[in-house]
Amino acid sequence: MTNAPDFTKPFVSATQQGEVTLSELRPSPVVLFFYPRDSTAGCTIEAIDFTSLLPQFEAAGVQVFGVSADSLKKHENFISKQSLSVPLICDEDTQMCQDYGVWREKSMYGKVFWGIERSTFLISGTGKILREWRKVKVPDHAQEVLDAVLTEVNG
Repeated sequence: MTNAPDFTKPFVSATQQGEVTLSELRPSPVVLFFYPRDSTAGCTIEAIDFTSLLPQFEAAGVQVFGVSADSLKKHENFISKQSLSVPLICDEDTQMCQDYGVWREKSMYGKVFWGIERSTFLISGTGKILREWRKVKVPDHAQEVLDAVLTEVNG
């Protein structure tokens, strides 16, 4: 198992705003779901799915964060518009995305650009990556991550 890259980044949730440092969350396990952009179809569904399962993640002692390169203001609007309870981390300089290897060259409609490859990481309470999902397909993904939490963290 490899160590999860540590970070300190600004975040916002429905109830608070501040900075979060991965190593300071220990000994809680953490789920980080990286998504391309606030308020786009797939990202909205994914964020709503994690929000709906958040009480079960919390009951398992796991903290969940969404991560994108959007600004705090965009995150605030996204949270407000979709009634999200999951906190969102702002990675405007994409350093965290690069550290986790999710900042990738992508192409859409023949146009090549850099962006976030939808990915999720389950990190143990000691800072090790227990599981990672790359090129995530949104349907049922949040439930799949919760199932992994229940077997790998609390199993």
